[in-house]
Amino acid sequence: MFIKKFVPCIYLYQTHAVRGLDDVSIVETDPLRLVSKYVENNADEIIVFDMSDNDESHEEALDIIKEICKESEIDVSCGGNIKRMEDVKKILYAGCARAILDYDKQSNIDITEEVSLKFGKDKILACFSDPSVIEENIDLVDKYISSLILLNPHIIRETIAVTSLPFIVSINQVALNKLLEIFAYPSVCGVTGNTINDNAAEIQDLKNLCKQNDIPIVSLKSAFPWESFKLGPDGLVPVVVQDYRTDEVLMVAYMNKEAFENTLLTGKMTYFSRSRGELWVKGETSGHYQYVKSLTADCDMDTILAKVSQVGVACHTGAKSCFFNEITKKDYREPDNPLMVFEEVLDVIKDRKVHPKEGSYTNYLFDKGIDKILKKLGEEATEIVIAAKNPNSNEVKYEISDFLYHMMVLMVEKGVSWEDITTELANR
Repeated sequence: MFIKKFVPCIYLYQTHAVRGLDDVSIVETDPLRLVSKYVENNADEIIVFDMSDNDESHEEALDIIKEICKESEIDVSCGGNIKRMEDVKKILYAGCARAILDYDKQSNIDITEEVSLKFGKDKILACFSDPSVIEENIDLVDKYISSLILLNPHIIRETIAVTSLPFIVSINQVALNKLLEIFAYPSVCGVTGNTINDNAAEIQDLKNLCKQNDIPIVSLKSAFPWESFKLGPDGLVPVVVQDYRTDEVLMVAYMNKEAFENTLLTGKMTYFSRSRGELWVKGETSGHYQYVKSLTADCDMDTILAKVSQVGVACHTGAKSCFFNEITKKDYREPDNPLMVFEEVLDVIKDRKVHPKEGSYTNYLFDKGIDKILKKLGEEATEIVIAAKNPNSNEVKYEISDFLYHMMVLMVEKGVSWEDITTELANR
């Protein structure tokens, strides 16, 4: 039996989230609010259907999908408006984990092999409303598709009869108490659609219900039982919390067994408050949740290191980290962290744009405009080529540094961040 997933769906039409593929009544004007809602309620993945009806709105939708992927702590799969391989590439480069081919369209069936060979079978899903189309193309599906999305929940048995692939079922008008019946089918690996969207706040309760009925769900598994930890006199284990991107230490808190188990169940850091004598989910009041990336015990099994994705700030004072009261410091040279150097230089350039400084070369470039910036960038690129022909590598180093500076001026001018760049590279 496959692990069962709860997968809310965003039907994207004219920049808004609408009711469904056949109903464009608006349910949310800002789709990013839905993303936050679904992630906070412990959804396992998100599906987005781009319902735009022309090229201009499709490009607009892709920009929103990029923001959805950036906002989401869970995988996003996207379909809609796919006509050729280039469209699949745009979806994946937007940050989506998978692209969804529409098997109700012959054009999507025709590109299956091409896109699967190009991007990998695990990146390609197919949605359909009639199992006969799967049966007719079963060799193609079995070889080049990783899983399916069934748009008609009334034909689960017919789908199982034609393929052994796992499939997500879209349910829009099914009572919640019917979910266990749907999950009882071994090939069903998840549910999506408005039944999940409308009941997002109940996802954790539904997961608990599944667990009680021995239905496998997505949850973190601990390699060690709670009894393996050496507890302090108060029965707690200290937790050092670290930003998984930057390795910055954010805070220290404590867990008891219940907090530990709730962290594993929900994927959100849960602690035991020594002052209040109760559990607390970090961010439940402020919205500054911490999503678990990893939990690691130290050599003595008496401390946990938690690497997290921090929403907002970690400290109740509004500081990013709780560690800001400098006690003493010896002068030393900080080792250069390449990403931090890039971020610091970009921050200076951003500040120059907002707070111009007389005599600043950066402000000179901004004042002259995009054409001047592009001209200088082109000149520096040429200087790199010339320097590379010389035997001294130092010259190349200098010219690349000049190029990167001018490139960062362009990034600020166009509103591009280093995270945008690194995410784009990671998605390729």
